[in-house]
Amino acid sequence: MTQQNLQWAVPVMRAGYAGRGLIYLVVAILSLLAIWRGSTPGGTGEAMASLERAWWGIALLALIAIGLAAYGVWRLVAAFWDLEAHGSDAKGIVARLGQVVTGIIHLGLAFTAAAILMPSGSGGSGGSSLDKWTAKIMQMPFGQWIVGLAGAIGFGAGVYYIWKGLSHKYMANLRARPVTLKLQPALTAGLVANGAVVTIVGFLLIYAAWTLNPSEAGGLAEAFDWLRSQPYGTVLVTALAVGLLGFSLFCFVNAAYRLIPKLKTDDVETMARRLAS
Repeated sequence: MTQQNLQWAVPVMRAGYAGRGLIYLVVAILSLLAIWRGSTPGGTGEAMASLERAWWGIALLALIAIGLAAYGVWRLVAAFWDLEAHGSDAKGIVARLGQVVTGIIHLGLAFTAAAILMPSGSGGSGGSSLDKWTAKIMQMPFGQWIVGLAGAIGFGAGVYYIWKGLSHKYMANLRARPVTLKLQPALTAGLVANGAVVTIVGFLLIYAAWTLNPSEAGGLAEAFDWLRSQPYGTVLVTALAVGLLGFSLFCFVNAAYRLIPKLKTDDVETMARRLAS
């Protein structure tokens, strides 16, 4: 397809980042409230389930479901047409496969949000199902290796996100605007926090495969639990919750100002170009 024919991907991408920003905003706020009350924060499932208790929460959950579905579609489209210019060499193919995995995960989260909205939905359950999927996979031939490989990929992706934040590589695809330039520290912290979560989730998958114990796997809620068990756990959990608040801001800023490498023009000034001049 030509650039003009793919312009429809831009609003899909923006809606996707907005939906992603909404869910992380809810997660961050609920996490900070949980810490304030002396309990351990939950994950995305618990956060979405808690929204069905009020009419405004149901409306917000519907927006989150639409946004997460849009983000899932955007990642699949970006991978198929290589809209982020990763290329077709080995490194590029790995990156695009990662986009496919991310897209499928977010479509699954969108389905979870939609299921909670249904009258017969599982609103109260809300828990992470990653350990259940891990148990099923481990029963398959080479299941232990599959789980371990998935954990290694997740761990590597998390480290990459942390590096992308600290190296400011994300600025190459953000428009240079007064608001984006002023928010740079918060954007960096948010991306690093998201990388920390992905790294911990990957580590938990590796540990589950190593110990042959699927219950050791988990998502965001289990990442919070693991951090809480470490020295200065409360401080670490609080820092991560604040970081996820920054990541929600990162998503909202991307919804408004992100550029798609294959669809942008050379005359658009990015944050990277502005700060390098």
